[in-house]
Amino acid sequence: MFIGLPKEIKNSEARIALTPANVFDLTQKNHTVFVQENAGTKSGYSDEDYIKAGGTMLPTIEDVYEKATLIVKVKEPQPSELLLIKSHHTIYTYLHLAADRNLTETLLNSGATCIAYETIQLPNRTLPLLSPMSEIAGKVAMSFGLCFLSNPNGGKGLFISGVAGTRRGKVVIIGAGVAGQSALKIAYGVGADVTILDTDLEKLRYVNDIYHNKVETLYSSKANIQHCLKHADLVIGTVLIPGDKAPKLVTKEDLKLMEKGSVLVDISIDQGGCFETSRPTTHENPTYVVDGIIHYCVANIPGAFALTSTNALTNSTFKYLDKIVNLGLKEAIKIHPELKGGVNIYNNNITYEIVAQTFELPFKDLSTLL
Repeated sequence: MFIGLPKEIKNSEARIALTPANVFDLTQKNHTVFVQENAGTKSGYSDEDYIKAGGTMLPTIEDVYEKATLIVKVKEPQPSELLLIKSHHTIYTYLHLAADRNLTETLLNSGATCIAYETIQLPNRTLPLLSPMSEIAGKVAMSFGLCFLSNPNGGKGLFISGVAGTRRGKVVIIGAGVAGQSALKIAYGVGADVTILDTDLEKLRYVNDIYHNKVETLYSSKANIQHCLKHADLVIGTVLIPGDKAPKLVTKEDLKLMEKGSVLVDISIDQGGCFETSRPTTHENPTYVVDGIIHYCVANIPGAFALTSTNALTNSTFKYLDKIVNLGLKEAIKIHPELKGGVNIYNNNITYEIVAQTFELPFKDLSTLL
């Protein structure tokens, strides 16, 4: 198979979808891997590393799309990339379609097969290709949130850990999934006063057990969220409904409950954001202010730490890619049934029901098309 590895062009995105070790594994099985020049530099991998692994270097992204049939990426295709996608392509990447109608319709009309990392779901409901990035995003978002509480960054000037004779900062985490619990580890570790909310009581019981009741756990209701906002210095939103838009759990009106200079961090922004006032930002311009509240809504948080993120991501994504390229999609799904949920678009059809419902478009079960 002809596999393409383009350089990511989303703003400040430094990750890459295959390491040289992955390329070596593929080329040893007689696949051709076209790698765009300088694609892995910011993840710590040189062109020479890919050449030694058997990769074929190409100068431009257009060359990669032209020669490859399967494109392996990290982030959703950007507008200039969408023009390069044809019906013979398979795109394997994070897509987050429910948050972007134009992306969905363009890919649908292209005829390409589109496999989304974030909707591959195991029977126990875990998301194996999203979890490593959620873990990094939770930890990084918490760290960045602490920085934006400082006066030079426009915050209220609160040191989250406090010192003798002063109060600790109040951190509120909405969502006790992988990202939420990762943020919690950092918040608790630096000595913050932490509350975490979720509708899943089993997750909250787990937090109680692990932290010996030293972290406040609350059921995630509107009333409890509003109560927490009154006392919050830093709010981390981590809500996720696989493949669907994130619910808006904090409204613009709710911002009036918060003290000026407080910080909102929206990890859910890839899926539209869980705060009404959220809009995607970049690592170059990560924050903006609404009603005196600092918003951090970077849509590719793990991209700031590309070396770690690339390796964590490819540790999870490669096993599915290996089966797809060696056996074909249909046989790969037989071995890994969860892969079926990752196929969002196939042969000009939406094959992930939540995406179809979001945009009121026809849905077809993939089983009837393969």
